[in-house]
Amino acid sequence: MLKIAVITASDRAYKGEYKDLSGPKIKEIIDNSNIDAEVSLFIVPDEKEKIKKMIKKKIGVDYIITTGGTGISPRDVTPEVTESICTRELPGISEMLRMESYKETKNALFSRAFSGVKDNTIIINFPGSVKAVAFCTKLV
Repeated sequence: MLKIAVITASDRAYKGEYKDLSGPKIKEIIDNSNIDAEVSLFIVPDEKEKIKKMIKKKIGVDYIITTGGTGISPRDVTPEVTESICTRELPGISEMLRMESYKETKNALFSRAFSGVKDNTIIINFPGSVKAVAFCTKLV
């Protein structure tokens, strides 16, 4: 059984100002697939240290999927944090996600998502929108 940690980076969801829909959408798609996986959900604010602490805490699972914080806003820091933790980049994953997403929306050009590996854990950054995470989850 695969162990997958889904980490949503969102100030507003963390504060309870709105319900996180992206993390649960990823879990729903995986749960409804043929993948034998245990998916855990976590929410952190868009703060480098909080994101870093949560990713490091979850190293050891098979996959960490982050959602949110991949855009061009000053508070979008998930790719930088992920890159600082990973020992190897897996550029093919992010390149494929951007390429396929671009076919759906030109906004994919602004994605700074990063993918890499730390120890035996693969870490993949997804965008924050529900539509985008649904699309990306089905691709990966």
